[in-house]
Amino acid sequence: MMENNFTISPFTQFKNKKTDHSETKRSPADPVKIVWERAKKRFRDARGSHDWEHTLRVIRLCEHIGPIEKADMPVLLIAASLHDIGRCQQDKSNGKICHAEIGAEMAQAIISDLSLSEKENSNIIGCIRTHRFRGKHIPETIEAKVLFDADKLDSIGAVGIARAYLFAGELGARLHNPENNIQNTKSYSRDDTGFREFKVKLCKIKDRILTPEGCRMAKQRHDFMVIFFQRFIEEYNGNL
Repeated sequence: MMENNFTISPFTQFKNKKTDHSETKRSPADPVKIVWERAKKRFRDARGSHDWEHTLRVIRLCEHIGPIEKADMPVLLIAASLHDIGRCQQDKSNGKICHAEIGAEMAQAIISDLSLSEKENSNIIGCIRTHRFRGKHIPETIEAKVLFDADKLDSIGAVGIARAYLFAGELGARLHNPENNIQNTKSYSRDDTGFREFKVKLCKIKDRILTPEGCRMAKQRHDFMVIFFQRFIEEYNGNL
């Protein structure tokens, strides 16, 4: 039986005991802890594919990649905690609203009263605005690049496949639609299947990763997806 090593709080300084998560044991001056608490509340009505657990996984990836790439960790962890707070708005609009854009606006209000420098504030907002794969903005700082990679890594590999089908289920999409040309199908529709997500987005992610460590991890996750979807098609067609 596999051991479950899931930790309620993503931050290293929170990992000792569950009781350490109480408000009484946190320093009110620590902006990372304050933001973590504020951000968590924003995901109460989030869909499973982009819920607080996704944010926790992204934070853990940032904790792994960030030190290797010499990122400013408080800035990175704050941005990671807030990167998807606008996702509910995008989902409600069926993709018409960009969650990275609106999330950056929402984040500004959340961090405005914290003890952050102007440079740190600007970097955090920039990280959030530039983290989206289909976004218009390019990550420029190392923190923005690490967050971009961490978010993308959580959308590929075994976890990425699971999330793709979770998202498809949220939309009421079919398991597979081989009779339709993927290029003629639409997102946020019944044809927005897990396999479609792989073909239009997930298979391209490894070539968009920005950090050396992210690239190493992306290759392994990409290779797993290729094998999985080859097997999926074979089984779907009754060949295996």
